[in-house]
Amino acid sequence: MISGALQIAGLLLGGIGVIGTFAVTGMPQWRVSAFIENNIIVFETIWEGLWMHCIRQANIRMQCKVYDSVLALSQELQASRGLMCAGSVLSFLSFLVAIIGMKCTRCTQSSWQAKGYVILMAGLLFILSGAVELIPVCWVANTIISDFYNPMVNVAQKKELGEALYLGWVAAFCLIAAGAIFCCFYCCCEKTRSYRYSTPSHCPTHSQHLHGKTESPYLKSQYV
Repeated sequence: MISGALQIAGLLLGGIGVIGTFAVTGMPQWRVSAFIENNIIVFETIWEGLWMHCIRQANIRMQCKVYDSVLALSQELQASRGLMCAGSVLSFLSFLVAIIGMKCTRCTQSSWQAKGYVILMAGLLFILSGAVELIPVCWVANTIISDFYNPMVNVAQKKELGEALYLGWVAAFCLIAAGAIFCCFYCCCEKTRSYRYSTPSHCPTHSQHLHGKTESPYLKSQYV
């Protein structure tokens, strides 16, 4: 009962992480224009993402344009494209492997070990996909913060952390938490299985001792 609830919790966290990873990859709110010092043009907000940049004017309309070339992006955004795509594929693959591993409630005893390895693989893939997603999110956030406090950078070029970065941290945490749950589940199952096989199976039982004690007077009566 507890193991089933643990698997369901891990699968739900993994599903949230997968959806969040796909959303972060497509969202344009990675870098948002900052309104500081003399930059008081607040009716226009500029968003920069991995695939496009958008301009939103006074909450009335929004225009987005796909980047003409990958070379037009900064170094961290170029690397984030590949890393987020890899993280999306890994997270989706780990979710599929977890679904396959969760079909173990009606398995035979011989297939429990194979299902355990599938659960362990799903957990490791979840952790790997979360780590891959953390790299571009933390990299872009570090660049934004460094440029924000750098006096050499023009005020008009300074950006703030967008909603996609916060969502990326949440999605990565869900993926890593799901992977940790599946790995802990595998370790607990292995300890239980090893404990069962380590118990002695050829020890005389209490009933055998009693049977031996009741037999001895009868055998003695035959020899008299």
